[in-house]
Amino acid sequence: MRILLIGDIVGRPGRVALRELLPRVREERRPDLVVCNVENAAAGFGLTESIGREIVGAGVDVMTGGNHIWDKKGSDEYLTGEALLACPANAAPGAPGRRHVIVEAGEIRVGVISLLGQVFMNPVDSPFRALDRKLEELEDEADLFLVDFHAEATSEKQALGEYADGRVSVLVGTHTHVPTADTRILPRGTAYQSDLGMTGPYRSIIGMDVDAVLRKFLTGMPSRFEVARDEARLCGLCVDLDEWSGQATAVERLDVPLDPEGWS
Repeated sequence: MRILLIGDIVGRPGRVALRELLPRVREERRPDLVVCNVENAAAGFGLTESIGREIVGAGVDVMTGGNHIWDKKGSDEYLTGEALLACPANAAPGAPGRRHVIVEAGEIRVGVISLLGQVFMNPVDSPFRALDRKLEELEDEADLFLVDFHAEATSEKQALGEYADGRVSVLVGTHTHVPTADTRILPRGTAYQSDLGMTGPYRSIIGMDVDAVLRKFLTGMPSRFEVARDEARLCGLCVDLDEWSGQATAVERLDVPLDPEGWS
């Protein structure tokens, strides 16, 4: 089976890139399942019901969250009820949202788990122990597992990859919005990449308008960050899996630019 994992959608440029490019990628790669991080989809921070519906309508099967998934005021009810959204499993117990999603791809039950890192991030439970708990909890409910590890430090991502190797089929990092060149299959068969990058405007500073970010760095003063608009693209990872063993057999890093004429 083939899984497509898409990096963080950032604002409207990311949603346009998804809408315009995902049908083409689906036609060319023929994935059985598409998983996408959506925590920055609403103007760069959070997710709303209308945008969640838009993303699913564009061809995404499962959405994952991150530290900004709760940023939009008034979204709690939607996040709690959305069956296709996996919010971080190691977030505080009172945070809205499901802590995993199980979806069928053909005859295979796929468990999708989102986790937050601890290094340079706000306090959360250990992602290592949270992964242990989730794999034990869902052992009889899913045939294989995909993990979106939303974390800052590459070292922490690599450590969790090694810890999860052979226990999950795919572990990818999100959050930094910069794609890494360490795409590989770990020794026990887990597909790995430290960061998928983002689906959004790459003429930017991690998705935000360049001038606004530079003002903050140069002056140290607060600056209103807005999503940039130029050079939108879709980034992610395509993984082939042996559906019986759950081991990865091939990985392909994706970086698909949106033609400027694709804007509407």
